[in-house]
Order: sequence, then structure tokens, then C-alpha cells
Amino acid sequence: MDIATLVGLGLAIIGIIGGNVLEGGNPAALINIPGFMIVIVGTFGATMVAQPLPTMIGLPKAIMKAFFGGGGHNSPETVELFVTMADKARREGLLALEGDVDKIHDPFTRKGVQLMIDGTDPELLREIMEIEAEAIKHRHESNFSVLELMGGIAPTIGVLGAVMGLMSVMAHLDEPEHIGPGIATAFVATFYGVFTANVLYLPLANKLKNNSRHEQHALQVVIEGLMSIQSGDNPRIVREKLEGFLQPSARSKGGGEGSEGGAGGRQREAA
Repeated sequence: MDIATLVGLGLAIIGIIGGNVLEGGNPAALINIPGFMIVIVGTFGATMVAQPLPTMIGLPKAIMKAFFGGGGHNSPETVELFVTMADKARREGLLALEGDVDKIHDPFTRKGVQLMIDGTDPELLREIMEIEAEAIKHRHESNFSVLELMGGIAPTIGVLGAVMGLMSVMAHLDEPEHIGPGIATAFVATFYGVFTANVLYLPLANKLKNNSRHEQHALQVVIEGLMSIQSGDNPRIVREKLEGFLQPSARSKGGGEGSEGGAGGRQREAA
């Protein structure tokens, strides 16, 4: 679970609604069904015009990843996995890794290891894995680009709701009982548009964009690990090479070149 997303969203809501209350406002006044229909439903409808249906259907799942994560790569554990495999491959050969493939849950890593064991040419292996990484990046971009589009559309739809509310007011100037609801719809619709764009859509799009960037970095760790093992690098060189991708605080403190009883062994069991 991504605590930062949950805490940040909570703070934004508390800050905005709390500020409204401190100013003497009534939070109940922010509940307006016509304004909700105009902005929320209208934004989704307009977005569907611009995006393919499969992308819209997959949007809820993508949003959940911003809150709960996507079970993505853990680069330090990936390093330990490849150090362990490098040690085993040097002692027993690449074919000895055949039994470990099914223990690797990550599809990207599992595919790469299987191709490596099958004797795929190094240049072809890198090409295949980079194409796969690019495809993953493209799928992620389609998700956060939808949210960015919604962040641009929502405030404009909110202005449209305000215009519609004022039109209703102008049409019923001789009926005072309709003036209040019309003005409420006008201002609440604008609030919904600006609120959803700047508290939900755009921040979530940026979160997914950052997650995608981190995942691409993690996929590069996998690719370089495959190349190192296939070229026959010893475990220490594999560790030094792959830990260059990590933050200093995430690097090993020395020792353990992938022994079965060390961190690498634990990674294989977890995988």
C-alpha cells in the first residue's frame, strides 16, 4: 500500500473542507447532484470520446495501483536473485537454473531467465527484453495520459456547469425559489471541476508516471543481470554492476556473493 498517496489525499481533503468550515461554510452545501452529474459523469464521457474503450475499462485497475502498488519489482531483491543465479551458473552451468525458473514470480524476469537458459543469442536476448520493457512502458503511459486528459477536461466541464447553472437562474428570475438552487449548481460545479482535477486526476497521473519511471529502472536491472550471467561474470562483478543502479542506502554492506544461505538464497525462496 502506498501510504504517501493515502495520506496526501487525506490531507488535501482535510485542508480544503476544513478551510471551508473555518470560514463558516457548510460542507453539506458541497453536495449537489446536478453539479456532480455535469462534472464527474461529463468528464468521464468526454474522456471516453478521446480514448479507446479497453484503456477506459482498465483505468480503475491502474488507479488502484497508485494506492496499493502493482506488486512491482524490488531492485535490491532482484540484485540478490541474480547474484545467486550467477554463482550457481558458474559452478553448474546455465542449465542448472532450469529448476529455478518456476520459482520466479515476476513474468518479465522469468521470461528473460528462460530465454537465457535456452541459449538465446545475447544481442537477441537484449533486444527481446528491451522490446518487452518498451511495451510495458507504453501500457503505463496510456493509463496516466488518460488521467492527465481528465485533469484538463474537468475544470472546463466545471465552467460549463457554472454557465448552465447561471442560465437556469436567468430563466427563473421571476421565481425566487429557483434562484438559490441554480446558483448552487453553478458554483458547486466549478468546485467539482477544479477539485477533481487538482486533487485526484493530475496527482494520480503523476504518481503513475513516477511508478512507471521506477519500474523501467528496475527492468533495466533485470536486463543487465541477464547479460552479466550469460557472459559468465562472477557473482562479485554481477553484484557490483547491478548495485550501481541502486541508491547507496540500498546496496549490500559487503559479503555474500550469492551463497545459498545468504540473502540471495532467501530471494530465491521468496521468488
